[in-house]
Amino acid sequence: MNLPPRFKQVFVLSTAMLSFISFWKAASIVLCDFGSSAYYAGGIAMKAFGPAFPWFIMAVMLFAGVMLMVYVESCSMFVRGGVYMVVREAMGKVMAKGTVSALMFDYVITGPISAITAGLYISYLLANLLPLVDINWQVSPNTFAMIFGALVTAYFWLENIKGVEESGENNVKIVGFVALIAGVLLVWSAYTIYLRGFTLPPFELNFTPAALGWAREMAWLHPVGVIGLFMAFGHSILALSGLETLAQVYREIEDPKLPNLKKTALTVFIFSILFTGVLTFLAALIIPGDLVATKYADNLLSGLALELEGPYWARLALQSIVVISGGLILIGAINTSFVGANGMLNRVAEDGILHDWFRHLHKKYGTTCRIINLVAITQISIILISRGNIFLLGEAYAFGVIWSLIFNTLALIVLRFKDTETEREWMFPLNLKINRVHVPIGLMLVFTVLLTTGVMNLLTKRIATASGLAFSAVFFLIFQLSERMNEKKIRLFQQDEEAEEKLNLRQEADINTVIPELGKSRRVLVPVRNPNNLVHLKSVLEHTSADDTDIVVLLAKISKSMEFGREQNVVMAEDKELLRSVVLLAEKYGKTVKPMLVFSNDPFYSIAQVAQAAGVSEIVMGVSGSTGAEVQLEKLAMAWGMLQKPGSSLTVTAKVVWEGRQMSYKLS
Repeated sequence: MNLPPRFKQVFVLSTAMLSFISFWKAASIVLCDFGSSAYYAGGIAMKAFGPAFPWFIMAVMLFAGVMLMVYVESCSMFVRGGVYMVVREAMGKVMAKGTVSALMFDYVITGPISAITAGLYISYLLANLLPLVDINWQVSPNTFAMIFGALVTAYFWLENIKGVEESGENNVKIVGFVALIAGVLLVWSAYTIYLRGFTLPPFELNFTPAALGWAREMAWLHPVGVIGLFMAFGHSILALSGLETLAQVYREIEDPKLPNLKKTALTVFIFSILFTGVLTFLAALIIPGDLVATKYADNLLSGLALELEGPYWARLALQSIVVISGGLILIGAINTSFVGANGMLNRVAEDGILHDWFRHLHKKYGTTCRIINLVAITQISIILISRGNIFLLGEAYAFGVIWSLIFNTLALIVLRFKDTETEREWMFPLNLKINRVHVPIGLMLVFTVLLTTGVMNLLTKRIATASGLAFSAVFFLIFQLSERMNEKKIRLFQQDEEAEEKLNLRQEADINTVIPELGKSRRVLVPVRNPNNLVHLKSVLEHTSADDTDIVVLLAKISKSMEFGREQNVVMAEDKELLRSVVLLAEKYGKTVKPMLVFSNDPFYSIAQVAQAAGVSEIVMGVSGSTGAEVQLEKLAMAWGMLQKPGSSLTVTAKVVWEGRQMSYKLS
């Protein structure tokens, strides 16, 4: 008789990879990046084309709703979405590499523009506070912002080397606090307008020579009419930065994924309208025009607080709170730029277009330190080169924003014609069905607006065009060379072409050390063996509520040695492939699972022992092609009876599930 297995090695897949978040947490993560533009977009637009800036910032926020719908369609097609995946599937790796190069430019500017904006807000606040205590503050705001930005970036450089992670809970608190302060500004602004009255900002476009760029030298390109509208829209488009975060966070959204994605997009849209759009408009209504263009150009929301009706001490207190809230969301955006850039480069590395040298792990912290170093050095260099000039950074920022959106939208249009077999869970509105093709009229209109804006930006933004193209070309070259070197390496070592996702496995000495991690009232055990036969796991994910049920996925691997102490068991490539399939399926359904691998001399003993130790109420197996469902249940029942402790009252339902059928048996 076989002895009951004694687990000397249990490998558990880290639950951090498989934990899911609510739509509100997802929206908070997006808003900590997307919402930060409220603090600088209006001032940059004002410097570019004058007092009509609030109309265009509001137009961009309304257009953000359109782009959020574009992202809903792309995310619904690819759980691990993101612009790289969408563009690669539609137009191939070359276009995808170009798109990611532009997006990386977005990420490396996000940090500097956020850091310098935070520094400018703090500097102007200190200029108001310090004279009250007889301190003569004579430091240039731009100089202070440059030093502050470099120091904060260096801080997050070190923190990301150590492995700091974005916290959904912290993001919720930050967005909640910012929303509270925004509410105070809205109410106080309404009171001020009630007392003073208002005049709508003039819809006049007065472009500065710098804002016209090369268009000044083109006699046919006058900034009037439709051309002028697109030029001004292009100078405001930087307010859209951060939407790509929605695609990156989609894989973590809990079940039901698509409805929660829609709720996330709607929450982001409403917040952006009220926060960025309305507050920018109120600033233009309340702050005198000459002060918007000069004193408050770099700290518009601080200016709004100071120009409200009320005693000076109250307005100064409100400015202080506005600066604190702005500092939190802007500094959070700096960390997001590190996390986003690092995550993006690691994802493309999995596809073989970034050399393993860049993915070198830190000896102590295990982070991809070379990627983080590259991002940090680039960001600090940009801060020093800009010398705290927020308009300069704003001009460059728009390049990555607009071109990543252009390629993402174009890719969705191409996929409508290229992939007619895949059934879309949701499609962008306004479609014309011809045979099996849903012709994307709506997406084509969006693409036309984006492309026209992008071309105008190329002609009017000299700094953005030159720096953006140079940066993108460098990264594209890195991707090209890396891919060739990786292909050569694959040929030499005869490795699989498809790079594997690295699994975060931890080893435990005994199964009982894992059980305390299962904290829900009900538990289901799902044994797995074949990555191509996960119908039973799919059934469990579809019909089980993750709110009150722990789903334990068990891979019981046959050990080559009957005596575990004499042999070190190894997790093989096929085991990792199976675990990766489990991860992907769990992400698709947005439900948390606890995958674990055990070595045993008998898989049915393993299933029974884990089930009894965990106190599961249900065991769901896939059908075996070699034995059949009846034999599987019989073997499990025998193992169950041999391991059952006398007097145990545990009753478990064992099921074998396959396509369209299932067989069950009560174990007691």
